Amino acid sequence: MIPKVVPPLPRAKPRSRDLPWRTAFTWLRAGWSDLWTNPVPSLLYGIGVFLASALVVWLLFRFELDYVLFPALAGFLVIGPLIANGLYEKSRRLEEGRRAGIRDMVLVKPASSYSALFMGVLLVGLFLLWMRAAVLIWALFFGVLPFPGFDEVASTLFLTPTGWSLLLVGSAVGALFAAFSFAISVFAVPMLLEERTDAMSALGISMAMVWNNLLVMIAWGAIVLFLCLMSVATAFVGFILVFPILGHATWHAYRAIRPDERQSGVSERMFVRPA
Repeated sequence: MIPKVVPPLPRAKPRSRDLPWRTAFTWLRAGWSDLWTNPVPSLLYGIGVFLASALVVWLLFRFELDYVLFPALAGFLVIGPLIANGLYEKSRRLEEGRRAGIRDMVLVKPASSYSALFMGVLLVGLFLLWMRAAVLIWALFFGVLPFPGFDEVASTLFLTPTGWSLLLVGSAVGALFAAFSFAISVFAVPMLLEERTDAMSALGISMAMVWNNLLVMIAWGAIVLFLCLMSVATAFVGFILVFPILGHATWHAYRAIRPDERQSGVSERMFVRPA
């Protein structure tokens, strides 16, 4: 007798929180609150990001590397979670009832020190890979020719069929890079700050947390993208406020989605099991 076919039992989703998309705005408000609780260190942090961004753009023009400006601006989203590590530290200290000075935020000591360093190397490598991919995409459409300069590139991109094709393909490839880097890093960096685990496990767990809370994380990613674009439109001045808010808010997103038992410092490894 062939046994009767029955539907499979529902599988538990331990990393799913069933949060509505509006929760992303709750995280944003929490980030705003953390910013204005002892605001000086956060604002100094934002000023540092603004000055570093302006310096990088100046160096690109100074050394005639302006052709990588747009990929570099897009790639900022790849390494942004790494740069925000000090803001996570301030939010963590506020959560524990402690204050954080600018020195505590700059000289952060993650619980997973070497793994946190390795995560930084991975994100920088991903950033460089995206930069190279952007240059190759340009070469595929326009050949190995000198960059025409910003006076001509706008009309080339927006007024020619080849430019439209480049924008379409470049945007699609850039979106894939951005989505992947966002998924693997948005929670991995805060996790390595607080827990003792390895970088690959943090990367995989971050992706799993994003996938199991996809609706709210899409909303959060859209907020991050919009605010970063607005900051770029203000010649990076907006980063003085926007970057600290997003950094603090990301910590609250991590707290909302990471299981309670993991927030107490218990380590979890997805790929490497401790002996």
